[in-house]
Amino acid sequence: MRSTSIEALLLLGSAIAPAARAAEGSSRPRGVGPEFAKYYKDPAQFACISHPSIVLPVSRLNDDYCDCPDGSDEPGTSACAYLSPLSPRTAGGVALSADPSSADPNTTLPGFYCKNKGHIPAYVPFVSVNDGVCDYELCCDGSDEWEGVGGVKCADRCKEIGAEWRKHDEARQKSLNAARVKRKELVAEAARMKKEVEDRLQTLATELEGHRIKAENMEKELQEVEAQEKARIAKGGKKGGKFAVLAGLAKQRIDELIEALTRVRGERDASREKVKELEAILSRFSEEYNPNFNDEGVKRAVNSWLDYAASKTAEDNAAQDRDLDEFLKPEIEGLNWDDFERDAESDVDVLYSITAYLPAPLRSFVDAQLRSLRAFLIDNGVLPGQDADGDSVSETKAVQEARDRLHAAERDRDNGQKEIEKHSSDLTTDYGPDGVFRALKSRCTSVDSGEYEYEHCFLSKTMQKPKKGGAHVNMGNFAGFTTVTVDEDVGPDGRGLGSGERWAIKYENGQHCWNGPNRMTTVILGCAENDEIWKVREEEKCVYRMEVGTPAVCGPGAVGGANGSAKKDGNKDEL
Repeated sequence: MRSTSIEALLLLGSAIAPAARAAEGSSRPRGVGPEFAKYYKDPAQFACISHPSIVLPVSRLNDDYCDCPDGSDEPGTSACAYLSPLSPRTAGGVALSADPSSADPNTTLPGFYCKNKGHIPAYVPFVSVNDGVCDYELCCDGSDEWEGVGGVKCADRCKEIGAEWRKHDEARQKSLNAARVKRKELVAEAARMKKEVEDRLQTLATELEGHRIKAENMEKELQEVEAQEKARIAKGGKKGGKFAVLAGLAKQRIDELIEALTRVRGERDASREKVKELEAILSRFSEEYNPNFNDEGVKRAVNSWLDYAASKTAEDNAAQDRDLDEFLKPEIEGLNWDDFERDAESDVDVLYSITAYLPAPLRSFVDAQLRSLRAFLIDNGVLPGQDADGDSVSETKAVQEARDRLHAAERDRDNGQKEIEKHSSDLTTDYGPDGVFRALKSRCTSVDSGEYEYEHCFLSKTMQKPKKGGAHVNMGNFAGFTTVTVDEDVGPDGRGLGSGERWAIKYENGQHCWNGPNRMTTVILGCAENDEIWKVREEEKCVYRMEVGTPAVCGPGAVGGANGSAKKDGNKDEL
């Protein structure tokens, strides 16, 4: 017989124990519980409980023949057992009703009543009466085997069974009380954590307002700096403008280039005269030397000179000199440096078109020098850059720094907004009754199950870890809470779900199962002093069921509907 059935029947017996003691001296038929005694008071006749129109003489009670449609005339035999088959109401683990008004018309009596002196009174199913088996778990006094079928005599063991039960019950109650204390601590911790989130939200709201104001100020500052830099670049004054300085630098550089070119021209002319002199010497030597003189060194020198003279080409020195004369003019034609010192509509445009004023032979050289100078000025925040189309491609250092400050302020503002959204979402998350699971979030517990180790992390995920190597398998990620109705065994140590409605946590969208769905796990929670995994099984392909004990579901409100309120159905805490 299932332990849940036993506990339910014991529970019913304990509920009627006071009435049983009050009726000890009264006379009632075998198998009748004290709460039904009133129906058997008439010493002459008996009316069927659910069918009072059917009246029988008392002699037909417990005569091993079923006369009443509801079987109430056979409370102490198994004659009417077929009318009350083993069912959830009578022996399936839920609280059995001892109120005839709520009974099924065909199953009035809950079973055969055992007084069990020294222990807890209980009902044993009618089918177990006089079956030749001592049902000590329910009928420790052996009264259900009163007929001695097959010579079986069940001794009264209620004293020792009761003592053992009370010993275990004391340990269970102690553990249950400890679990309730732990749950209160978890609820207090969850409340503290929630308060921290609320306080943090207030702080973040204040900080966000500061970040928002700062970002607005940085944006205004950037606009002001851009306007200032544009004015300073495009409207430079005659004496203090940056482009007046730039024009002076350009003029100075060109003057230096002209001076250097003049010096190089002089050195070139001197070298050219020396070369002419040497060529004349060699020419006379080749004409006047004695070819019959047998000197190989002289012959090689003469031959080399003849080769050199034959390969020499005529030089257009006149054209080169004309170009140099153009370069070396004191003032470049068409260029008036004073124009660069007066206000212009756009000195930047003048800067980038300055080489247009130069003669073609000098343009590429000066242009390269100006580009180098321009890069230097851009790097030092004096000028913005331009591309080939004249569009700005970079900013002054002051503008860049202002823009960087704006971007930093915007990042702080956006990060603050994300933090607020995260904490606000946390406050609206369902953390179960009293928000107790907030204190357990991501706390993990595991169990060794032979080939695998299973792990459950509250409100996070469930895992399967091979013990002989291999990858860990995600069995599901947190999806939400639900409730399930269970009817499970409870061990002598109190571990187990018991019977009734229990909180459960759904974990979905785990690792994909080969040739199947994504893995998912339903974690059903039972009351326990410590977090622990009791059972794990695969109900269908890659769909798992895990039974987990935790103090979070011990106490009022722990077992109930989705809103966390306890059901008004007489459910009791189980451990």
